[in-house]
Amino acid sequence: MIALVVVLALALALAFWAMGTYNRLVSLRNRFKNAFMQIDVQLKRRYDLIPNLVETAKGYMKHERGTLEAVIAARNSAVSANARAATDPTDAAAVHQMAAAEGALNQSLGRLFALSEAYPDLKANQNMMQLSEELTSTENRIAFARQAYNDNVMEYNTTAEQFPGSIIAGMFSFKAAELLQSTEAPEERKAVKVSF
Repeated sequence: MIALVVVLALALALAFWAMGTYNRLVSLRNRFKNAFMQIDVQLKRRYDLIPNLVETAKGYMKHERGTLEAVIAARNSAVSANARAATDPTDAAAVHQMAAAEGALNQSLGRLFALSEAYPDLKANQNMMQLSEELTSTENRIAFARQAYNDNVMEYNTTAEQFPGSIIAGMFSFKAAELLQSTEAPEERKAVKVSF
């Protein structure tokens, strides 16, 4: 009789441990998905600002049509890649595709701002200055949201990979989440050489 009570107590303890681990994994998965949605909100804000920025620049940069069209094409590509990644933030391919599209958008925006330096009237335009400031503020928000997302992904992945949580994660098909990498090109990460 005592052996039966001990076996039942162990089985009950094991069941509670399994439920607790499962619930923790679900909670962590929901936290990183919520963190991804915070990035999504900021990216949508950014995507909404870009057409206004291009429209403002159009009047001044009539000879730079290719650059303006490249910005809009990159924005549209980033919007669709973001939509795919937002449907399932655990889809590594969609997250990688979104990061690549964001990198292309950053490059085209960089070219737009570099070209705008050649147009003093555009640089001085109040609407352009306001849109540039809003875009800069949004970029900062995106960076903070990405950091929070990566922190949540790291905690989720660590819990899912460590023993004994890995047993529950494997039994219930908890997929590893993908960290968001920097959207900078590798050459932009290199240290700047200064020589005198």
